[in-house]
This record gives sequence, structure tokens and C-alpha cells, in this order.
Amino acid sequence: MIHIPKSEYGRRRKALMAQMEPNSIAILPAAAVAIRNRDVEHVYRQDSDFQYLSGFPEPQAVLVLIPGRVHGEYILFCRERNAERELWDGLRAGQEGAIRDFGADDAFPITDIDDILPGLIEGRDRVYSAMGSNPEFDRHLMEWINVIRSKANLGAQPPNEFVALDHLLHDMRLYKSAAEVKVMREAARISAQAHVRAMQASRAGLHEFSLEAELDYEFRKGGAKMPAYGSIVAAGRNSCILHYQQNDAVLKDGDLVLIDAGCEIDCYASDITRTWPVNGKYSAEQKAIYELVLAAQEAAFAEIAPNKHWNQAHEATVRVITRGLVELGLLQGEVDELIASEAYKAFYMHRAGHWLGMDVHDVGEYRVGGEWRVLEVGMALTVEPGIYISPNNQNVAKKWRGIGVRIEDDVVVTKTGCEILTKGVPKTVAEIEALMAQARTQAA
Repeated sequence: MIHIPKSEYGRRRKALMAQMEPNSIAILPAAAVAIRNRDVEHVYRQDSDFQYLSGFPEPQAVLVLIPGRVHGEYILFCRERNAERELWDGLRAGQEGAIRDFGADDAFPITDIDDILPGLIEGRDRVYSAMGSNPEFDRHLMEWINVIRSKANLGAQPPNEFVALDHLLHDMRLYKSAAEVKVMREAARISAQAHVRAMQASRAGLHEFSLEAELDYEFRKGGAKMPAYGSIVAAGRNSCILHYQQNDAVLKDGDLVLIDAGCEIDCYASDITRTWPVNGKYSAEQKAIYELVLAAQEAAFAEIAPNKHWNQAHEATVRVITRGLVELGLLQGEVDELIASEAYKAFYMHRAGHWLGMDVHDVGEYRVGGEWRVLEVGMALTVEPGIYISPNNQNVAKKWRGIGVRIEDDVVVTKTGCEILTKGVPKTVAEIEALMAQARTQAA
């Protein structure tokens, strides 16, 4: 299985510390364990920022970075080894493992943090933290600061500046290294196989969750512990609900099914959407809408390259979709005027994509100084135009109603344009119909 190498975490910490002010400290907590119900926990998933800097997979941990500290710049507070708890819950790294396996310069039991951390903060001018994202940890941090303040008359020096860590850290996360792209390619490859499997399994009479099961099987088989987000399997009119999650309706002959799903590998997400006919054959109206969305996506790919700005791809999809809707008779008027009045939003109400990385809707500013961000090598994003014709839209002929189509791929910006990471899933009408026909022949 492909992973981020341990050496990369060290490079990230050094890069972050190089941007920090002199005589400062950065403090970041691990994700808390989330309770599903009563005493049952959700599968643990590390906080993305914490993971990015440490690769440390356990809860109840706090990462501390102190640039220039003689006794070690990277300190990790984590759980101690405990034979009884490890019998129930699995092995822990402990302090030795934090140093040996995860590159910490020093490590302490998390139970000692109240005694040790105020001393590490004391005398620092600036504290960087993930302010506002973890209110409980924010309270702890202020308690530690107040311990220092209470000793001010004895000469203790509390920090005089608090800065959100997000700005520095999230800008770093926006640029993907070669190792990150390699992991994202693997997540994309597994997700592509899952979509192919779902296409092959698709037939009338199954439930949406039947196809979700095919996705989950392929994710697990490929080595992904979990989906990157709740899978959307939306058949018929459900395809017009953007974040549909019920996944329990019956697949009907003549309907489309829209699947938006991807797995994550080593905390890196993939995000793919494909839309295909349940019975393996697009109707004339379904094909017309599908090919319009596909043309919009191709237009967007052409606008993703260094020195082009973030919004150019979206603008390209809006123009293609608006022109196409006019040609199909679903919109009436001049294309430029319809774009200016945003008439297309009745059918295409979301943007053409988002940043992609450790979070499926990844961190990073879309505007800088009020201007759209200029794309640079290593930025990863989705490209996902769509058209959704509400079943209740009385302004269009009945034959169009209830058709929802989205096509989504993941790309990374290269020196000459962009690399499509998710190209392993058939996308043209001919390719999809051929794949589904072959699957039915083999099943017969």
C-alpha cells in the first residue's frame, strides 16, 4: 500500500517552523474520539492538520513545535503504553514509539501535559494554534496561559500574541508534493475500479444501497479503510438532490443513477461522480444532457493550468452549459444575457469544483487579496459540472423532468496543464454503454 513516507512529515514540520516568528510555539491537538451512540465509537480518523504534520494515528495526543529549542523542536504528548487497555483497544505507540516511529524529538505522557506544557509556553512571544476549531482544546489552552499569568508577579512571562495556525498550514497543504500526488493517484485508482464495478452491477430492481455495497467492497479490497465522505447513490429523481444520502430507493428501468463516491488512502481523498442508465442504455434526452455536461467538463480541463485563475474553469462550464440549454430549448434568450442574469442556476446551481486533498473539500483560499487565486503546479482540485432538471419544473417539457447528471474527476495542476487522476472510469456514452452491455452478456 502506498503511504506518505515518514521523512516527508519531518520536512513539513521544518517548513512550517521556518515560517513561524522567532521565539514562538505551535500547539495542535489530535482529533477527539467521536461517539456514535452510547458507548460505541465511530471509526477513528485523525484530524487532517495533525496528520499532515505528524502521521501519528492515535487520539488523545497534542503536537508541539518550538523552533530553535535546544532540547528538541518537535514534542509529542500521547498515551502511555498500557497492557490492559491495549488488550481491548489495540497497540499504542507510547513515548518510545512516538520518538522511534514518528520522529518526535521528545515525548511525554498526555496525562502530564498540565504540568509540562505551561513551562514550554512560558516566555514565548507568540502562540500558534487552531483557534476556534476545537472549543474544548481552546479552553485548555487558556487554562495553561492563565497558569503562567498567575505567576507573572514571580517573573513568569505569558505570551502576548495568539495567531491562528490555519493561514500558514493550510497554504502549505494547498501545494501537493510528489508523494502526496502518488497517494492521491492510488486513491483515485481504487475509486475508479469501484465505479466500474457499480456500473457492471447496475440493473433494475436493485436498491441504491446494493450499488453502495459494490463500492464499499472495492474500496476495502483495494486497501482503503473508509470512504472519503458519505457515498451518494441517487437513482431517478434523487439524482436532482445534490447531497442525497438515503441510498435506499429502488433502481428503475429507464432511470439514470448518479454515484458520487470516493475512498481515502492514508487520509487523502478521491472524489468521483459518474451518471449512467440503470438499464445500460441512455434515452435521447438523457444522452443530450449527459453529453452537454461532458462537453462542459472538457472545456473546464482546458482552463486548468499554471497562471490561469481559479474561476476560469467554472466560467467555461457556465458558458458551455448555458449555450447547450438554449440549443435544447430549456432556456430561452441570448447566451451572454442568460449568463449575466444567472438564468443557468435553475439547472446548474453549484460551482465547477473545489480543492481536494486530505479533506474532500480541502483547505486553501479561493481568493487572494480579493482576486481569484492563480493556479500553480501541485494544486489539486475536482472538476464537476452538472445539470439537474427538477421533477417539478413546469417550465420544461415533461420528457426532461427528473434528469440529473454530474460528471466529476480529480486533477492536479502540472507545468503544462493538468493531470486527470481519475481517468480509469469510462466517461463517454459509448464507453459506458459498451461496459454495461459486456457485463450483462457475461452475467447472462
